[in-house]
Amino acid sequence: MGKKNKIRRFEENKTLANVFQPTREEALEGYKMKGKWRSYFFKNDHPIVLELGCGKGEYTVGMAKAFPDKNFIGVDIKGARFWFGAKESIENGYTNAAFLRTQIELIDLFFEKDEVDEIWITFPDPQIKFKRTKHRLTHPDFLERYKNIMKKGGYLHLKTDSEFLHGYTLGILQALDYTVEVSHHDIYGAPEFESDATHLREIKTYYEGLFAAKGKTITYLRVKL
Repeated sequence: MGKKNKIRRFEENKTLANVFQPTREEALEGYKMKGKWRSYFFKNDHPIVLELGCGKGEYTVGMAKAFPDKNFIGVDIKGARFWFGAKESIENGYTNAAFLRTQIELIDLFFEKDEVDEIWITFPDPQIKFKRTKHRLTHPDFLERYKNIMKKGGYLHLKTDSEFLHGYTLGILQALDYTVEVSHHDIYGAPEFESDATHLREIKTYYEGLFAAKGKTITYLRVKL
């Protein structure tokens, strides 16, 4: 991405009503939207679903289109990337999609207890090196942050091409005695895959499209937090 394009997108993000870019200080002092996403932005009482590490926002936008009775918030620190999703949402009138620019380790500073119904983690960096363990988005420290903002019994979804991360996450969840409801090692090659989750195949991130085209296995799990 050229520097000029990146700067232009950063500037345009400031004008988009569905983009929120709080400073770290605002988060630490008590962010104005915390506990008020439904009333201040979405103007409804529908469930709130987060996509963490949303990249260009393809999955957030795809889910918003497929499920108009839910509110979706894509979260990423790279605003020049999710600019694509923010623009597409506005141009198509998806009022149930928003984007939050922040580091995921600060996520529980932006939402009140029980405010979030579901969390999606789609194709994150698996952080394979041991010294990067705490940076895995399914590390126990992150799971605790998610629990702080999710309603009781809310779902966490992990969709990844990394068998390593899939296995690591299963191990962590089982060790912490969480209820893993669904675990698939190949959502495209599993004919028995639950019929009510066809959107898992139909909605793809940019990288998922590339991986699937190359025949790479895509895994999925759903756990109740």
